[in-house]
Amino acid sequence: MKYLQKTFRWFGPAFGVTLDEIKELDVDGIVTACHQFATGEVWPLKTISSLKSEIESKGLSWEVVESVNIHNDIKYGGSNRDQYIQNYIETLQNLSTCGIKVVCYNFMPLVDWTRTSIRHKLPNGAISLSYDPLAIATFDLHILKRSGNHQDYDQITHIRAKEYFDQLSDAQRQELQNTILSGLPGTKEPVPISVFRQYHEQASQLSKVELQENLAYFLNAVVPEAEKLGIKMAIHPDDPPFSIFGLPRIASTYEDFRFIFESYPSRSNGLTFCSGSLAVNPKNNLVKIIKDFGEKIHFIHLRNIQLEASGGFYESSHLKGSVPMAKVMRALIEEQKKRLTSGNVDIAIPLRPDHGHVILNDKDKIDSFYAGYSLIGRGMGIAMISGLEEGIREAIL
Repeated sequence: MKYLQKTFRWFGPAFGVTLDEIKELDVDGIVTACHQFATGEVWPLKTISSLKSEIESKGLSWEVVESVNIHNDIKYGGSNRDQYIQNYIETLQNLSTCGIKVVCYNFMPLVDWTRTSIRHKLPNGAISLSYDPLAIATFDLHILKRSGNHQDYDQITHIRAKEYFDQLSDAQRQELQNTILSGLPGTKEPVPISVFRQYHEQASQLSKVELQENLAYFLNAVVPEAEKLGIKMAIHPDDPPFSIFGLPRIASTYEDFRFIFESYPSRSNGLTFCSGSLAVNPKNNLVKIIKDFGEKIHFIHLRNIQLEASGGFYESSHLKGSVPMAKVMRALIEEQKKRLTSGNVDIAIPLRPDHGHVILNDKDKIDSFYAGYSLIGRGMGIAMISGLEEGIREAIL
């Protein structure tokens, strides 16, 4: 039986990691996107083809698109959503022409991911990403100052957030703000706080039901076209999987995914299984999600997180943390076995190490990396994951 297909995310040469370096890690393929285009623009066939040729010139293959970002008019039901959906379909057509058949996307309002520190130092000296709910409350109450935020926090949190804010220097306040404002789709640099407030005001008008309806509208328009093209759409879970800044989340729980898959039943309407995002909600049973929605998993992100008593977390070593990684890997291999017996040809599901610590010489160029996307740390992650897979296959097959 085929192994899971090992891939590595690449953002282009300006982000501190080259294709030549990735090639030395002996991975099977590349995960990337046409990052130069604004959300909602059509990716031209010529640009896609050129990027694919650049990757192939290094002896690698472009296996997954991550991500074709979704315009806010689609997410929020704006007046131009049908035009942006048509643009999205045209991009899918161009990707299919180039033989790229797996597309990762998300439907998170406002931000793609949220952390409060991208330089969280671990006891062993490695640098990781972390999320502190008190820092989030402090940003919300004393920096963002969004309308109606007081009702979202209890009195103790209000007191602690004020104390936390007061002990921060101006530089530390700016660092917290920049970290949170770097999570908007398609960005590496933080957006101005005024822009963030404007986007938040737009997103805050939606209820969870309305956001779900907008996703269902998108799926019913796009998935039939994806089916014709042989493309598998793979929604990424919310990161983290709970409401932040009063905004709804619709891809956080088992029930959320069931709604998504029932909105337009099709193998092309699938999931990016992200262990790190899902595990932040301790109620999520990762093994059950794999067992029940396994045929919908078209792409896999494996990373670990360590939950903390405060409700926060930090990104831990790939094999140590709150994710039962051995059980997750076993469930993924069992899903491969099911596909083999059912005649499903998509056995070698693409997998990538999702984030990695900044360690060793990577610290010398930390400022050039996209947060979480070091070279050596991710290389260590793919080695750990590959070793785990080898051991479990030897034990059960």
